[in-house]
Amino acid sequence: MAKIGLFYGSTTGKTEEAAEAIQKALGGSSVVALHEISDVSDSDFTDYDRIIIACPTWDIGGLQSDWEGFYEDDLDNIDFSGKKVAYFGTGDQVGYADNFQDAMGILEEKISSLGGETVGHWSTEGYEHEASKADKGGKFVGLALDEDNQSELTEERIQQWTTQLKSEFAL
Repeated sequence: MAKIGLFYGSTTGKTEEAAEAIQKALGGSSVVALHEISDVSDSDFTDYDRIIIACPTWDIGGLQSDWEGFYEDDLDNIDFSGKKVAYFGTGDQVGYADNFQDAMGILEEKISSLGGETVGHWSTEGYEHEASKADKGGKFVGLALDEDNQSELTEERIQQWTTQLKSEFAL
C-alpha cells in the first residue's frame, strides 16, 4: 500500500493535474495514492499516517464543492491524531487578492483542530495577494499554486515543495 494518501477536489482539472505531478515527484503510485474527495468516506483516511490535502479556492474564499460537502458532513468524524498533514491549493492571487488560498487555510484550521500536525509550510515570497486564511505569519500552511497568473512557476514550486516533504514525511 502507498505511504501517503493525497485527497483532492478538482472542478476545472487544475488541482487534479497538480496532484498527479506531486504524486510523480514523490515517487509515483507506489508512494502516493490519489483519492478524489467526492469518492471517499471518512474511513479512507485511517489508512495513512501521512496525508496531503488539496483544494482550490472557489468564489470568494470558499471550498471547492466536493470539499464543501465533505467538510460539512464527514470531516469532523476523522481523528487526525498522530498524522502528518501537508496542504496545497490552487487559486488566483490577482482576481481574488483578498482571499487567495483561503480554502487551504480553512481545511488546515479544521484538520489541525482534529489533531493533524501540519507540515509543508511554504513562503509567501513571490506572491502578490492582500490577505489569505492560509497565510500564517508570512508562510502559507502549504504549497500555493496560481495557474492563472504564475503557471510558469508551478513545476519548479512542486519540485521544491516535494523535496521539502520528503524530509518532513521521512521518506
